[in-house]
Amino acid sequence: MDIKAIQALSQHDMNKVNELIHGQLHSDVALINQLGIYIVNAGGKRMRPMLTVLTAQALNHDQSIALDDRHCTIAAIIEFIHTATLLHDDVVDESNMRRGRETANALFGNSASVLVGDFLYTRSFQMMTKLGDMHIMDILSDATNIVAEGEVLQLMNCNDPDTTEESYMQVIYCKTAKLFEAATRLAAVITKQDSKVEQAMADYGKYLGTAFQLVDDIMDYTADAQEMGKNVGDDLSEGKPTLPLLYTMAHGSELQKQLVRDAIEHGNGMEHLDEILDAMQQTGALKYTQKKAEIEADKAINALSILPESDYKKALTALAHIAANRSA
Repeated sequence: MDIKAIQALSQHDMNKVNELIHGQLHSDVALINQLGIYIVNAGGKRMRPMLTVLTAQALNHDQSIALDDRHCTIAAIIEFIHTATLLHDDVVDESNMRRGRETANALFGNSASVLVGDFLYTRSFQMMTKLGDMHIMDILSDATNIVAEGEVLQLMNCNDPDTTEESYMQVIYCKTAKLFEAATRLAAVITKQDSKVEQAMADYGKYLGTAFQLVDDIMDYTADAQEMGKNVGDDLSEGKPTLPLLYTMAHGSELQKQLVRDAIEHGNGMEHLDEILDAMQQTGALKYTQKKAEIEADKAINALSILPESDYKKALTALAHIAANRSA
C-alpha cells in the first residue's frame, strides 16, 4: 500500500480533521488567522493526525464503537500541538525555509511566530477539555510537556561534540516520537481498549516516530533541497550532533573526527560539507543510521500484531515502511 492509497483510505476522516483545524484556528485577532492559516496550509503530510484516525479505525474494524468523531478531534489537537512546535522550532533554529517555502518567522517575524505558537498550544488544550476525559488530558498534557523538554535537551546538545548516542536517542524520543506515541495511544483510549492494546499502540507510535526522525536526520545530508523542503545541511550549520555525525566521529580517522568535531562545536560545517559527506560515506554513518531506522520500523510493525487484519492495519504497516525508507 503506497501513500496515496493510505491517504485515500483515511480521506473521509481527514476531511473532518481539516475542517476542525480551520474552524478552531479562527480568532478575532487578524494576525492569528493570517499566520495560523499560512502554517497549517504549508503542505505537510499530516502524518500524526492521520495515524490517529487510521489506528482508531483499525481498532474499531467491526464498527462496534460509536467514535462520534472524537478520533478526529484528537487528531486535530495533535496537529495543533505539532504545528506549535514547528513555529517555535523555526525561531530557535533561525530557519528560513520549511516544506519548500518561507518559514512563518521569516515572513511574519519571530515575535508573531512565538505568540501564535502559544495560541495553538492553548487552543489545543481548550479542545482537550471539551472532550471531558481526564485520561486523554493526562496523555496529551504529558506528551506536550515532554516535547518541550526534548526541545530544551536538543538546545543543550547543540554545539556539543561530546553528545552521546544515548542522549541523541533521548532527544528523538522526546521531541518527535512522544507525539507519535500519543497519537496512536489515544486511538486505543477512545475505542476503550484494554491496557495491553493501549501499550501496543503506544509502542507502535513511539517506534514509528523514532524511525521517522532518524530518516529525517539522514535526509539532512542526502535529500534534494526542493524535495525535502528545507536547506541541505541545516542540522550541520546549526551545530546539531545528530546520529550520522556522532557515528562518523566514533569511527572516522583522526582528521575526520576533528573535522566533524569542529563543525558541531563552531557551526561552520557548511564550509566543509563535501568533506563531511565523504567521511560519512567512508565510515558507513548513513547506512548505520538507516539500519537503525529500519529496526525501529520493524519494532513498530511487530507492535501491530495485536490488531485484527484489516485495510487499516495494512495502512499502518505500510506507514512504518514508508517512514523508514522515504526520501522526502
